[in-house]
Amino acid sequence: MLYDSSTDSSSDTSVINAHAARSQHATVWTGNKMIIWGRLRAPFNTGRRYDPSVDSWTTTNVTNAPSRRYAHTAVWTDNEMIIWGGFSDDVTDTGGRYNPNTDNWVPTSAAPSSRFDHTAVWTGIEMIVWGGFHHGNAVDTGGTYTASTDTWAATSITNAPSGRGLHAAVWTGNHMIIWGGSDVINYFNTGGKYDPSTDSWTGTSTTNAPSGRQSPTAVWTGSEMIIWGGTDNVTYFNTGGRYNSGTDSWANTTIANTPSGRDFHTAVWTGSEMVVWGGYDGSTELNTGGSYRPDTDSWLATSMTNAPDARELHTAVWTGSEMIIWGGNGGFFNDFNTGGRYNPSTNSWTATSTTNAPDPRDSHSAVWTDSEMIIWGGTDVINLFDTGGRYSPALDAWVATSTANAPDGRYLHSAVWTGSEMIIWGGIFDNVNNADTNTGGRYCAQSGPTPTPTPSATPTATPSPSPTATSTASPTSTPTPRATPRPRPTPHPRPTPP
Repeated sequence: MLYDSSTDSSSDTSVINAHAARSQHATVWTGNKMIIWGRLRAPFNTGRRYDPSVDSWTTTNVTNAPSRRYAHTAVWTDNEMIIWGGFSDDVTDTGGRYNPNTDNWVPTSAAPSSRFDHTAVWTGIEMIVWGGFHHGNAVDTGGTYTASTDTWAATSITNAPSGRGLHAAVWTGNHMIIWGGSDVINYFNTGGKYDPSTDSWTGTSTTNAPSGRQSPTAVWTGSEMIIWGGTDNVTYFNTGGRYNSGTDSWANTTIANTPSGRDFHTAVWTGSEMVVWGGYDGSTELNTGGSYRPDTDSWLATSMTNAPDARELHTAVWTGSEMIIWGGNGGFFNDFNTGGRYNPSTNSWTATSTTNAPDPRDSHSAVWTDSEMIIWGGTDVINLFDTGGRYSPALDAWVATSTANAPDGRYLHSAVWTGSEMIIWGGIFDNVNNADTNTGGRYCAQSGPTPTPTPSATPTATPSPSPTATSTASPTSTPTPRATPRPRPTPHPRPTPP
C-alpha cells in the first residue's frame, strides 16, 4: 500500500515478483527504494527491493547472504542495509551488509558461537579462541579477536581438528598448537597447528603421542610443547609427552619420580622446568606436585611443607621467580580464597594473604601482568562471580577489580593478558540451565590505592637441587583448569561422605 499525504490517497503496490506473505521481517528505506528481508515461519534469507517510482519489485541476491532468520534488526547507513541477530533454529549473533547498488552481501564480523571449556591464546596482536562445548556439543570452530579494532574473524575449519573441549593449547610465537580433549564420547590424542597468518591448520603427528585424554596441562618451552596428566575418566594419567613442532615428533616424559596421575591440576613453565601442582586423582584432591626438567628428562617432587590445602580447579601463574596458585575446590562445596607462592629454587612455599582477597571460588581465571596476578570470575556452586582481585606478591596484598561495566558473572571462561589488558571471553553464565555465552570484556588494570602490606609467615626453606629460574614470564595466556561439562554443584563426582 502506498499513501500520498499530499492528496490523502492510497494505492496498492504491485504483487508481481513480490515476496510471499511474511511477518517479523525487517524493512529499511534507502531514499528511493524499500528493502525487506527475512521472514517468520520457515524463516527465509531472501528479500526484495521495491521501487515506488515504477511500482516494481526486484529480488535481492542470496550469495553470501546471512542465514535465514526472523525477529532480526535492520538499519540503513546511507549506502548499505545492515541486518543482525534474530532467530532461526537458535538465537544468532551473525549478520550481513547489503549494498543495493551492487546487489552484494558482505558478512559482518561476528564473535564465535557461545561456548565453555574452550582455550584461548594471545599472539601479541590478537586473541585466538578455539573449540569447547556449545550447548553441550563439542565444536571445531574458533575466532581471532583483534583488540585494537574490537573485531572478530572466524578461524578456518578446513583440516581443523575434530570438535572437542577440555583440550590444551599453547602459542609458539607463530602457531597455536591444540592437543587432546574430549567430545564427551571420545578422548583424543590428536591435535593441530593453526597459523593465523594464513588461516590454515596442519595436523600433529600421533606417532609416540600420549594416549588420548581430556584436561591435560600444556606449556611451551620455546622449542617444545610439554603435555602432562589428564584423564579418560578411567585412568588418571601420570604420563606425558614433549612435542617438537619443527619436526612434528613426540618424545615421552619419564615416569620415574613423577607425581601421581591427576586432572584439573595446573602447570607453569619457569624457563627451565615445568611445575605441576594440585588436581584430582579420581578419589581425592591433591596438594602434591613436581618439577620436570626436559633437558634431563627428570622429575623432582615439590615440597609439601606449608603447601596450600589440597585442591582442584584452581589457577596458577608464573611471575618470573615464583609460581602463584590461588582458589580452587577441595571437595564437598569447599572452595578456597587461599593460595601459595612456590619458589622452585628453594623448593619452598609462602602463603598468600587472605586480607581483601576475592571470595572463595573455583573455575575462575588468572593472568600475570608482570607485577600482579589478576583473578576474575568463577563460581562457588551457588554464585557466579563478576568480581576479582589484583594480587601483588611484592606487597602480599590484594586490591579488588572494578565491577563497573564488568561482564556477567561466569565460570569456565578463558582469559589472556595482552600486555596492557586482560581479555576474558565465553564461559557458563547460568548455573541453573548450564547456559554458555559468547560475550566478554577487556579489563585495564589501572593504578589503584597502594595496599598496606600484610605480614605473613615465612616458611623454612627446604634445599633443592633445582636451579633458580631466570626467565621472565611473557604476556601469554595462563592455562585455566576446566570442569568436565556436567551439571554442577560439584566439579567431580565424589563418594558420599560418611
